[in-house]
Amino acid sequence: MTLGGCVSPFMRNGIPNIQKKERVIVLGDFQYSNPTKLYFGEHSLEGLNQELPRYGKNVLLVYGGGSIKKNGIYDQVLDILRANGKTVFEDAGVMPNPTVEKLYEGCRRAREGKVDLILAVGGGSVCDYAKAVSVSAYCEEDPWEKYYLRMEDVDNRILPVGCVLTMVGTGSEMNGGSVITNHEQKRKIGHVFGDNVFPKFSILNPTYTYTLPPYQMKAGFFDIMSHILEQYFSGEDDNTSDYLMEGLLRSLIHSTRIAVKNPTDYEARSNIMWIATWALNTLVAKGKSTDWMVHMIGQSIGAFTDATHGMTLSAVSVPYYRFILPYGLPKFKRYAVNVWDVSPDGKTDEEIAAEGLDRMVAYMDEIGLVRNARELGVTEEMLEGIADGSFIMEGGYKVLSHEDIVAILKESMKA
Repeated sequence: MTLGGCVSPFMRNGIPNIQKKERVIVLGDFQYSNPTKLYFGEHSLEGLNQELPRYGKNVLLVYGGGSIKKNGIYDQVLDILRANGKTVFEDAGVMPNPTVEKLYEGCRRAREGKVDLILAVGGGSVCDYAKAVSVSAYCEEDPWEKYYLRMEDVDNRILPVGCVLTMVGTGSEMNGGSVITNHEQKRKIGHVFGDNVFPKFSILNPTYTYTLPPYQMKAGFFDIMSHILEQYFSGEDDNTSDYLMEGLLRSLIHSTRIAVKNPTDYEARSNIMWIATWALNTLVAKGKSTDWMVHMIGQSIGAFTDATHGMTLSAVSVPYYRFILPYGLPKFKRYAVNVWDVSPDGKTDEEIAAEGLDRMVAYMDEIGLVRNARELGVTEEMLEGIADGSFIMEGGYKVLSHEDIVAILKESMKA
């Protein structure tokens, strides 16, 4: 399966022994491993000096459109690379939705430079792209076919990856996920690789996120929220992971409200950065079947419109959750009470659950998220194709049909 960006592709290696009977999910034992070393804080870039001696001389420096040159991060990283005697090959221009053509280019650069380490400096897309190059550079067949269509495991040389994060949202700095877009096929697909593909180290400096444009910042905030919700709204057990996720959600809501008003509030931005990592480093998925349909639909929208990922999720989330609410009513009631502080007094379970979603809508409008898919370039003529491109997941409260997805998309165009 795929993420998009899931069985959850994110959980592909995380929850074995899942047995299904009449939509009741029984979870067996699981394994947990996360080998990524994190350096967190204002001085975290100094961690590069500890990590670089572990790798050979040649480094492929991967980054996006050049903002790291304007804000000085590029020079800081390059100075450390040179001080450690590294030969640097550059792979710039990674786009927000990395394409298969860009992947082929990166593979060529990695081979020609005989690189020993790929260092991604940027947001989640740059980190995703670096991992894709790491498994594809020495793949003997078309990596798009092998990894993103056939979802096969890696059986060739893997180049190690390190990350210097400049935008939060995806959690890519501490997981094996990698999403690639094929515009010709109108597919945006994620593959979650094993922990041998996880970044070896990641550097998380909250101040590096300060200069992010407000639209991208807010999109990242909702990407974080969606990651948590898509794991939370699954399963029927009173699971330890549910308590962890409720705490993460409350902290996220609190800190994002502060950050929208003051983007340079260090405490808020550091909390958000830390939440983003824990939202998708596979920990809170333990004991959960996980859903991921919002990501499946959102990523399919992205394949058609190239819209910002987090905003594709915000546009479809409320219609999707209202649609599945009757099938997971106890959890939606719990969400309303424990996350949004809805008082249950004198209300039916349905009223409590609905009020929780209403408060979520009010929060989304407050911080300025897109809730109408038309704003992302979606048209009526695209709906069937978007539905066709949405992978059907089975870990949530209801398995959607093609017609269900079209109905949810239509609702997403009314907000």
